[in-house]
Amino acid sequence: MMGRQEAPAQLFYDFDLERHVPADHMLREIDLLLDGDSLRDALRPFYSHLGRPSIDPELIIRMLVIGYVMGIRSERRLCDEVHLNLAYRWFCRLGLEGKVPDHSTFSRYRHGKLRESDLLRQVFEATVERCLKEDLVSGEGFAADASLISADANNVRSIAADDWSPEVAREAGNRAAREYLETLDDAAFGAASPSQPKFVAKSDPAAQWTRAEESRPYFAYATNYLIDTKSSVIMDVEATRAIRQAEVGASRTMLDRTEKRFGIRPDWLAADTAYGNAENLGWLVEKRSIIPFIPVIDKSERTDGTFSRSDFEWDEANDQYICPEGHALKQFRRNYSDPNRGQDTGGRKKYRCLKATCEVCPSKEICCPKADARYVTREPHEEAREFARECRKTKAYKVSRDKRKKVEMLFAHLKRILGLTRLRLRGPNGAKDEFLLAAIAQNLRKLAKLRPQCTMQEAAA
Repeated sequence: MMGRQEAPAQLFYDFDLERHVPADHMLREIDLLLDGDSLRDALRPFYSHLGRPSIDPELIIRMLVIGYVMGIRSERRLCDEVHLNLAYRWFCRLGLEGKVPDHSTFSRYRHGKLRESDLLRQVFEATVERCLKEDLVSGEGFAADASLISADANNVRSIAADDWSPEVAREAGNRAAREYLETLDDAAFGAASPSQPKFVAKSDPAAQWTRAEESRPYFAYATNYLIDTKSSVIMDVEATRAIRQAEVGASRTMLDRTEKRFGIRPDWLAADTAYGNAENLGWLVEKRSIIPFIPVIDKSERTDGTFSRSDFEWDEANDQYICPEGHALKQFRRNYSDPNRGQDTGGRKKYRCLKATCEVCPSKEICCPKADARYVTREPHEEAREFARECRKTKAYKVSRDKRKKVEMLFAHLKRILGLTRLRLRGPNGAKDEFLLAAIAQNLRKLAKLRPQCTMQEAAA
């Protein structure tokens, strides 16, 4: 006989929500990591002591954490999921009868108290502090990289950059346009580069028109990660324009902020070639004493079979280069009172050999066949560049190259698991909020995964 399920008719129910959440559920571990009291303390100055009680700010943060940890991109869907899912209700302290806030509540909080208090930055730093407490951060080696995330902007409704101006942005009057005007002097956005993109999105003018991924051009922001290579903990995150200059500058900003906030300066930094310009290498080596495991951007290597600059030996004591034939290439043949004489606007120096020497040199055909005399240039921060080249020959560089891939794995996790392939919020502040929440989610997932292992190891010891 076929069975049939029927709900028993009972007058009273005894339902314990705690018993219906699996013991190994990820949210149980994450629940132990969030401190609701600190959230309220941070937001208390932004609330009045009069009037009706507001929605608990801890509830808003917990729902946002669920959305990013579980890859729920829509806030409407998030509200539905929290309403129906018992584990989500337990995590949000709603019980069975608790009312789920409307999706519009998130927008009011986001553009108000969350940004005024910089709460998301505080929550992110709290996750890093917890990682430090759990000994998941070594502080020995860091890795930096950036990844492009598509902006919420329509390519078709964009205008040419020549037709865009601050006056046009003021006339637009939307929130993203106002934020664009506020970031014109920001090194991560307007001041990152004097070059202008080909097109500007009217709905989000701060987004960068790019074709970096060899696909159809699109508007994008860049999320920049600075990670500790021990357990892939994200030490800092920064939103910038999707251009190299802004991304390189973001790495320095994150290093300074990490040292100031947590007192940690790495021994070495691993990054790809985009970070190998002379200015960045000079900053790392000369100002921060950080070993750069970074390929050097070098355009001096020749491919026509003639001598490259690397074939010339630098004589620092005499401020000259020595060619393969043993001849000296000097910047000056006499003394000048002006120490900056001979430098171009970028600080580049030119060292020349005598014409008479080159004319009778047996290696002229493989040195300067089309010129009367050979010259080589010395870039600014050349000592740091040479140091980076020597670092590349070490075994430690090969190890760092493998550890650098952990950043790419985090970006893959961000896009494929958390679903952050396109931003839902517009403007620089919207990009910052989304990138911060995503980094919070990734650090919390890391803690939830590794913390039980650390606890078991401590118990065994």
